[in-house]
Amino acid sequence: MTTQHATIHDHVTYRPGDGAPIVIPQGPVEVELTPDSATLSWTEENGAAGVTAIPLTEYNEYVEQKRITMDS
Repeated sequence: MTTQHATIHDHVTYRPGDGAPIVIPQGPVEVELTPDSATLSWTEENGAAGVTAIPLTEYNEYVEQKRITMDS
């Protein structure tokens, strides 16, 4: 598994369990891809670490919509 660096440019959310969607803040994220999910890690404004896994299909939609772009 390789960690990639990306940037969130638009509205990207994740849903913890059956809860309401939570917005991932715009800015840099680290992405780890597996065959069925993408794990996103980021730092909140207050310095707290954020991490979530989203389905790979949802991640790919965000990339197609350019809400998430991979850093070169």
